[in-house]
Amino acid sequence: MPELVEKTGSRPPWVGLAAAIWVQIAAGNASTFPLYSAALKSVLGFNQQQVTILGVAGELGGNMGLLPGYTSNMLPPWAMLLIGISSCFLGYGVLWLSLGQIVHDLPFWLLFIALVIATNSCSWFMTTSLVTNMRNFPMSRGPLAGLLKALIGISGAAYAVLFSMLLHHSASNLLLFLTVGIPVLCLASMYFIRPCVPATGEDPSEPVYFAFLLGTSILLAAYLVVTTVVSEVYSLPSALRYVLVAVMVLFLFSPLAIPIKMTLFRSNVKSSSDNLAKEEGESTQEEPLLISSTSDSNLGSLLKGDDVSDMDILLAEGESGILKKKKRKPRRGEDFKVGQVFVKADFWLLWFAYLLGMGSGVMVSNNLAQIGFAYGIKDTTILVCIFSFFNFTGRLASGALSEHFVKSRMLPRTLWMGASQLVMVFTFLLFAMAIDHTIYVATALAGIGMGFQLLSIATISELFGLRHFGVNFNVILLANPIGASLFSALLAGYIYDKEAEKQGNPTCIGPDCFRLTFLVLAGVCGLGTLLTVILTVRIRPVYQALYASGSFKLQSQSAGH
Repeated sequence: MPELVEKTGSRPPWVGLAAAIWVQIAAGNASTFPLYSAALKSVLGFNQQQVTILGVAGELGGNMGLLPGYTSNMLPPWAMLLIGISSCFLGYGVLWLSLGQIVHDLPFWLLFIALVIATNSCSWFMTTSLVTNMRNFPMSRGPLAGLLKALIGISGAAYAVLFSMLLHHSASNLLLFLTVGIPVLCLASMYFIRPCVPATGEDPSEPVYFAFLLGTSILLAAYLVVTTVVSEVYSLPSALRYVLVAVMVLFLFSPLAIPIKMTLFRSNVKSSSDNLAKEEGESTQEEPLLISSTSDSNLGSLLKGDDVSDMDILLAEGESGILKKKKRKPRRGEDFKVGQVFVKADFWLLWFAYLLGMGSGVMVSNNLAQIGFAYGIKDTTILVCIFSFFNFTGRLASGALSEHFVKSRMLPRTLWMGASQLVMVFTFLLFAMAIDHTIYVATALAGIGMGFQLLSIATISELFGLRHFGVNFNVILLANPIGASLFSALLAGYIYDKEAEKQGNPTCIGPDCFRLTFLVLAGVCGLGTLLTVILTVRIRPVYQALYASGSFKLQSQSAGH
């Protein structure tokens, strides 16, 4: 594994995080499919079934993250981004050439492969920014993971603003932007996303900075929703459209205020990472990522039956100081390889709980237009905006809330996953009752509940370490397409078609179109709640050991990390 040079100092991690925010917006490019799918159907003469298959290609490419996760421990961030840039350019380039009629009669299978390659760039972009920043900010994993994942949630609204205000609703122009604009954006960010030496102690300003980022992200989400609705309802002059887009860009640049502030108003107290760099000089010796403060003995006695990672244990034998090496498998809280994760019951409890919660949420998001129409709402734009905003809010709130309680009460993050699934039980019952106007409340609650399920990402890093985090969390994300297939395509689609067949109409009208689906999903989320309760009870002692002093104590990460 190549040795990566870690950047020292307190500002580079924040500059890298500001650049990663742009990369996360780029990582949401798969959400643009609805914006150009109608053009594929009309220009290329596809039927609805073919368009649906291309949509599956987008989902498939966007969730093929095992390779990016595996290579995140082998390649530097710039190389990971370069692979994503190449796949984005090649995949969307083929679609642009076909839709723009520059190249004629491309076979359908080639367009399918092109879309898989194009949307697979999302996995490369997301894995790069998430893994690098989780290692740069290991003591703020909750709010960091919530922030970065939430940005993908609102990226669709950002693309919608560009599509309607700058690209004049042209699918060909959008595909050209995806082919050229995203690669240029990521190339500009490439230098700044790099491994840095993390702080080894509590930085009192770090929570304040993350609060600023969370606040500006919420304002951005609200701004994008309002701007999208206004632009669709009213005809705006060109100058005003450009101003609105410029404001969106300013919002995305706002994270740079943190390193600028650190430059203009230097702290008198030197950062831990600066001191660490001076103490270690040019040393590249690998050391364990996590060292529990008062918890080595706690974790050892607590998990005698568990495994621990390879390490050199110093055994003083008299005055000879002989070094012996004792091989152990990893305990929870240390670095696990993906094969070692597969034999842990905690991993599968987390995986299935995530599958049930996220799969239920994906069913709502994928069928929101049909749900609204079945309930008598002709224009479902407002439902889409409500779901997107509250899903974004759930992603952010889950990170901040869980981070507070994991440090103050040592409560596992899975507690909040279970609480949100319990709320989703009530949400699906509310959907099934079909009381007037409650669909808006239920849609908001479903968005929040789906956002909370992404706490599994930070949980994976805490239970199974950061060294192989890239591949481990991508294994968790495989539950996304599986849940979508089970609950959206098989369950909801089958019941919807049966109800439509009873009505003698291809479009189903009325609450019965989804009532049975919602009742089944209420039971599914009830089972998910039970799994998270079991998991929380199992891992609570681990969190008590790891957070015995309020947070992890960290040594310098090796370049190999």
